[in-house]
Amino acid sequence: MLAVPLVPIQIILPWVIAKYTAGPKPLNVMLKAMPFRLLMGIVFMYIVNWTPSMKLESGEFPNSYYIVILLCYAFHQVTLYCMFVSIMAFHSKISDPLIGGTYITLLNTVANLGGNWPATVALWLIDFLTFRSCHGADAGYDCDTKEEKEVCLKAGGVCSIDLDGYYVESVICIIIGFIWYRLMAKKTRQLQYLDDSQWRLSVSTV
Repeated sequence: MLAVPLVPIQIILPWVIAKYTAGPKPLNVMLKAMPFRLLMGIVFMYIVNWTPSMKLESGEFPNSYYIVILLCYAFHQVTLYCMFVSIMAFHSKISDPLIGGTYITLLNTVANLGGNWPATVALWLIDFLTFRSCHGADAGYDCDTKEEKEVCLKAGGVCSIDLDGYYVESVICIIIGFIWYRLMAKKTRQLQYLDDSQWRLSVSTV
C-alpha cells in the first residue's frame, strides 16, 4: 500500500537518471549510489527495531511513522534505480550491434538473475541465523528446532528470540558490500575505459 504513492517517482526516476548515465561512464552513477544503498541497510535495521515502540494502544501506528517509512523507502528507491539504470546503460553501451538485442538481453538476464536469487536465499537464511532460547521453564531448553520448541512449551516455558537473524544477516551483508566496494570499485570503473572492440564478437565467429 505504501508503494502506491511512489509509483510516480518510480516512473520519473529512470528518465531523470538516464541524463547522467548517457555518457561514456554510466557505471560512475552506480558506484556513487552503492554506499548510500548499503547505509540504508543500517537505517532499515533501526526502523525494524523502532517499530514496536511506535505502536499505539489501539494497535495502529501514527501518521508520522508512515511518513518516516515512506521517506526512507523513497530514498532507497532512488539508490536502487541509480544502480539499475546505470547497469542497463552500460549494457546498452557495450552490446554488439551485430547480434541486435540478443547480447543486451543476455547481459540483462544475467544481471537480473544475480540480483534476484540472493534475496530468496537471504530470506531462507534468516531463520538459521536467529538465536532462540527457552524462558520460564525449570531446566534450560533450546528452541532451535520444532521438537525443542514443543519440549519447552510442555515444560511450561516460552521460546523467545534472543537475537533476530535479520540483524545478523543485515550486518554481514553490509560488511560484505563495503568490502566488495573497496576491492572492486576501481576495477568496475576500468571496465568503462575498455575499447568497444573488446566487447564485440569477431566476424569470423559469427
